[in-house]
Amino acid sequence: MESKKNPKADLTKKSILFLQLGLVLVLFLTWRGIEWKTYDKSNIDIGQVNLDELEEEEVPITQNLNTPPPPPPPPPAPEVIDVVEDEEEVEETIIESTESNQEEEIVEVEEVDDVDEEEEVADVPFAVIENVPVFPGCEKAGSNAAKKKCMSDKVKKFVNRKFNTELGSELGLSGVNRIYVRFKIDRKGQIVGVQARGPHPRLEKEAQRVIGLLPKMTPGKQRGKAVGVLYSLPIVFQVQE
Repeated sequence: MESKKNPKADLTKKSILFLQLGLVLVLFLTWRGIEWKTYDKSNIDIGQVNLDELEEEEVPITQNLNTPPPPPPPPPAPEVIDVVEDEEEVEETIIESTESNQEEEIVEVEEVDDVDEEEEVADVPFAVIENVPVFPGCEKAGSNAAKKKCMSDKVKKFVNRKFNTELGSELGLSGVNRIYVRFKIDRKGQIVGVQARGPHPRLEKEAQRVIGLLPKMTPGKQRGKAVGVLYSLPIVFQVQE
């Protein structure tokens, strides 16, 4: 009897191949199952900010605490009263009457004039004085600004004429030298409180000597009253080498 099957269609010949493929497929699936991982979606950062999860900042509520008032002071101690017995003699103080008697002579009291205390006005700088001191020869200068300029020019010319500039060479100085002088024209027009600051003590003394030779001036006035006026003057001279 002839076999109806085609010998080429016999699957038993490739059973080993199918078995191997099945084992490979099973191993692959098993490996993928072991390596498979799952993640919690809440822990995944997707680059967005969730505003719902931000905690609201708690702002402390401040309130004014009503502090209790301080306790009242203790009552004063009771006065000690000395009890005097009836039998003890107590000296009585006799108060004489201050009423005048017709026989006494009444002395009339002279009227006392009220003395107005003068308001002391502090020293005023030369730059802001209302009425500047008047240097001799500047009486007819005109306005207050003109008298101020006249005085400044007169003081500079006086200092340039009286100052001994040869001291610079004697002291071994060179170049331009500056001495800063400050003095006050008091309420009587006198020069007082001369102060000097320079590169050498001898130059300072010379500046004080020259400023002390300034003539008496008409004092400056502030609000119609004579006041002390502060004046600053730089003395500049150059030593010829």
